[in-house]
Formats: sequence, C-alpha cells, structure tokens
Amino acid sequence: MGSDENAAVVRRGYEAFSSGDMATLTELFAEDAVWHEEGHGGVSGVNKGRDAIFAHFGEEMSRSGATYKVTLQDVIGGDEHAIALHHDHAERDNKVLDQNVVVVFQVRDGRIREAWEIPDDQAGRGEFFS
Repeated sequence: MGSDENAAVVRRGYEAFSSGDMATLTELFAEDAVWHEEGHGGVSGVNKGRDAIFAHFGEEMSRSGATYKVTLQDVIGGDEHAIALHHDHAERDNKVLDQNVVVVFQVRDGRIREAWEIPDDQAGRGEFFS
C-alpha cells in the first residue's frame, strides 16, 4: 500500500473512533497491534493486542465521563507509516484536557499494526486521566 492508502486507513480509523464504530475499528486494527502512549500515570503505557487497545480507548472514555473528544487535524501518509495530528478535549471534576497530540501509525496491508501516541503535555494528560 502507498502513502495515500495508508493515510486513508488512519482517517477511517479516526472517523470510526469518533462515531463509536467498533466494527470498522476491528477491521482496521491488526489483532496483534500494539499501542504506545507516552507519559506517566493515567492511561499511559503499552497496550498489546486489539482487545487491549480497545479497552484502553474505553478507559479514556470512562475516565473522562464520556466527554473525551478527538478532532483530527491532519494526516500525512508514507509507504509504511502515517502521521496524524489531532486535538483532544475532555472535561471532568473541574479538570480540562485541551491539547494537541501526534500519533505515528505503522500501517501494513491496510491494517494498523502499531501506534505511538505523543501528547504535547504528557504530565497534564497523565494528571487528567489519573
């Protein structure tokens, strides 16, 4: 797959995440995919396997009181990777999460194999989700 196709996979993933379309997310993530979230505390760490990744996404929703919203700003596709920039926003218990995040996706054969999520304020994100 080429850069345009890899970018399209990532865009579909964001659309599915935002609409809660688990069937599409299941189609897009490899069963043995790995998700890395940089930082300390909260929801940081490494999630191995599609089920663990989806549980991680659910934990973000749960800890935010279902206010967690991701707004995709841009995707740049490459032959093996796609890089997405999105904006996170959530509110709970007088706390606000409002930041930009970069996610580097490894895409092979039309499926997300690995992702590295890098927020611009790791400490703030960790505190919000703790």
